Amino acid sequence: MSQETTVTFLTQEAYDRLNDELTYLETTGRIEIAKRIEVAREEGDLKENGGYHAAKDQQGVQEARIVTIKSLLAHSKVGVAPESNGIVEPGTLVTAVIAGAEDTFVVGNREIAKDSEYSVYSEQSPIGAAILGLKIGDKTSYTAPNGRDIAVEITDVQTWTGQ
Repeated sequence: MSQETTVTFLTQEAYDRLNDELTYLETTGRIEIAKRIEVAREEGDLKENGGYHAAKDQQGVQEARIVTIKSLLAHSKVGVAPESNGIVEPGTLVTAVIAGAEDTFVVGNREIAKDSEYSVYSEQSPIGAAILGLKIGDKTSYTAPNGRDIAVEITDVQTWTGQ
C-alpha cells in the first residue's frame, strides 16, 4: 500500500527560513539540549529530577520539529506565489464571507505566512479543500469538524506577497 505524499507550496523566503532553522536545530540546538541533559543528570536521582525530565521533553519536541521540517522541505514546491487570476490556489490571499462573517486568510502551509497577521488554511483543511479552484463570486459550503455545514462565498482573491 503506497502512501500519497502531499506537495506543499513554499515561497523561497519560507524555504530558506525553514532550512536555516533545520541547520540550527541539527547543530547548535542539539548541542545545547545535550548539555542541559548532562548538567541535569549530574544533579543525581533521575526519577525525581525535574530539570532532567524537562530537558528530555524539550529534546523530544526539538527532534519532532526536525522531522517535520525535513519532510516539509523534501515535499515542497518552491517558487513565487501564483498570480491569482481571481482563482483560489495555494499561495493566494483570499477574502471570503464564511458563515456570514468576512475573513481574509492565506491558503497554503502556515510557514509561508509565519510572520503575517493573516490566518492560514492548508489545502487539506476542510475549508481549504472546499474552496480550491473557486473564483470570485463562487459559493460553496464545507463540513466543519463539529459536523456543521458552513457556507462560504469568495469575495476576493489576490496574489500572496508575504505581507
